[in-house]
Amino acid sequence: MPVYNQSRSRIVQIIFLAVFVIILGQLLHLQLFSSNYRMQAESNARYRKVIYPDRGLVYDRKHKAVLGNTIMYDLVVTPGEIKGTDTFAMCKILGIDTAEFKKRIVTAIIKNSRNKPSVFEPLLTPELYAKLNENMYKFRGFVLSDRPVRDYPYAAAANILGYLGEVDTGFLRRHKEDGYEMGDYAGMTGLERTYEKVLMGQRGINYLTRDNLSRIQGPYENGNYDTAAIAGKSLYSSLDIELQELGEKLMGNKVGSIVAIDPRTGGILAMVSSPTYNPNLLTGSQRRKHFSELYTDPRLPLINRAVNGMYSPGSTFKTVVGIIGLTEEVIDPSFTISCSGAFYGCGTGKPKCLDKGTFDLRGAIAVSDNSYFATVFKRLIDQPRYGTADSSLSVFNRYAYSLGLGKRLGIDIPSEKPGNIPTPAYYRKIFGPRWVSCNIISNAIGQGEVQTTVAQLANVMTLIANKGWYYTPHLIDSIESGDQYHLLENYKQKHTIPHITADAFNAIHDGMQGVMDYGTGRWAQVPGVVVCGKTGTVENYLRGVKQKDHAFFGAFAPRDNPRIAIAVMCENAGFGSTSAAPIASLMIEKYLNDSIGGKERKAKVEEIAKMNLIPERMRRAMDSLNRLHRTKDSIARNRDSLKNLRLQKEMNDTLTLEDPNEMDSGNIKEAPAESPAKRDSMPKKVQPKSPAVLPPDQRKPVPAVKPRTT
Repeated sequence: MPVYNQSRSRIVQIIFLAVFVIILGQLLHLQLFSSNYRMQAESNARYRKVIYPDRGLVYDRKHKAVLGNTIMYDLVVTPGEIKGTDTFAMCKILGIDTAEFKKRIVTAIIKNSRNKPSVFEPLLTPELYAKLNENMYKFRGFVLSDRPVRDYPYAAAANILGYLGEVDTGFLRRHKEDGYEMGDYAGMTGLERTYEKVLMGQRGINYLTRDNLSRIQGPYENGNYDTAAIAGKSLYSSLDIELQELGEKLMGNKVGSIVAIDPRTGGILAMVSSPTYNPNLLTGSQRRKHFSELYTDPRLPLINRAVNGMYSPGSTFKTVVGIIGLTEEVIDPSFTISCSGAFYGCGTGKPKCLDKGTFDLRGAIAVSDNSYFATVFKRLIDQPRYGTADSSLSVFNRYAYSLGLGKRLGIDIPSEKPGNIPTPAYYRKIFGPRWVSCNIISNAIGQGEVQTTVAQLANVMTLIANKGWYYTPHLIDSIESGDQYHLLENYKQKHTIPHITADAFNAIHDGMQGVMDYGTGRWAQVPGVVVCGKTGTVENYLRGVKQKDHAFFGAFAPRDNPRIAIAVMCENAGFGSTSAAPIASLMIEKYLNDSIGGKERKAKVEEIAKMNLIPERMRRAMDSLNRLHRTKDSIARNRDSLKNLRLQKEMNDTLTLEDPNEMDSGNIKEAPAESPAKRDSMPKKVQPKSPAVLPPDQRKPVPAVKPRTT
């Protein structure tokens, strides 16, 4: 062999040897030194399961659990692992089509990336869970994950307790330091929102081993890498769940609110917002459907009217005007006014008064005389020592603020409204710089621009009961294992009003007792209990059209050593003495005596519960909504029927094409003929020949069909 050929052969041998050495070295590296493939293999065989902790419980004042937990399951998907899953079988079980399946996968990737688990179908029904559990070996990339969900043993206090919702990207941005992930649930309203940090607990992680069909085989590495979930802390509240249930029953078929407070502690005993809803509706597989129904309800049951609704307080505000008038010394308890039918101090004959006569402070409160309090208010604003109406109103407002009006109280329920105590600047814009007391005389009787929440009115009753002090109203008294986040500190501070004397409060007590003894609240007395109360009837307008009056009532009892202060408001219910006052009377009796006594009082409960005071405008809106729902349901049923028929047709076509027994020499046999019933229920491509028409005497009688009603 020539030297040249020998040299070239040697080079080729060296190249082959070098390639062999490189391959051998790479194999040794992958097998002995590199962990990449080992980690990928372990990742395929290992599943990271998030363990959601039990949320903390909520107890009422008698240590009854009013908010608990139960277990439901989510179907969770990791989009990057679904290759080879039986999509058709899953769609059939879930009752969705392939387009919806793809949409959910894309949504999961957008929300939580391809390699992280996301909820595909939340809160499965027991039947759906059973079907999926039997077939999970078909669904690569999917797992069933248990999740504690809320349970409401008493089906009450929905607006207080609140509900959970799945976190979105906005929530994650606002709480990026709190460790939430897509698919987590968090408190959205009520106590669930306020005390989320306490209730949520701490998630745990379990690592599990999977086989080649993605079936869970057991713990990974004997659980050495697992972390335990830590349950949330429980809350102990001042709520009396039996009183709450009674309040919700009495407010059935009404729009309004009740707030009852223990004056000694500021603890809220009941907070009723009506219409309300069963809080169990917002858990489980039908949560979205129920939420949509509640959200579109014209009566707005998702709003907590106790803290979110702002109303003119009407004659209940006369107690405030009386306190300020006594303190400013423009009147004393013996000061009298004669009313001949209206207040003429501003030359307009307004406001009118229902009871003619001469009244001192006690009598004026008892019969709710408008002229008396219009006179007191005019004297307050026209005081020469303050120079102008602007300055006098500023003094009046400072008293009102000290009584907890015109500002948020700080109740531990989200979205509390501040109410409104109108300022001098506001009136300067309306009436100019030289406005006078007669421009705002309607404020004297709790009308005009004065607005309060029902919670604020209940707090005013608390302050009057205590003769000048109160604790900020709150629902939670203590937290299991202590107040780690200092959430309760504000509710331990006593607020006092030293510049208002006990004599002023005693005079108001006398008048409020007169309301119940012989005045506007005499029909709402509580047997054996001395109650101090004040009725209110409030004019209101909607888009310039006068509506039926709102009914108010505020009270506390007993007069000596008060144990409950309460405010009741019924929208468009007429006089406060005929609707709101009887409700408060029964609530007071239930709390103080732990029961409603006697046949007559129990019958009163049923009578009021059946009384329908839903405003007419809401009834009309409900009727319109019901008609719309019936129409939509009819359209949806027709659409679902057509959809099911198309799916059935697709399945039949698929079976016809793919069944090997139907194949003959590469030709597809015609599908079996359909039964007449089936043919009639599906779109017809070819019209069959019409049967011969029989003579009338040979025809079978057609059974009568009853008209379908909805």
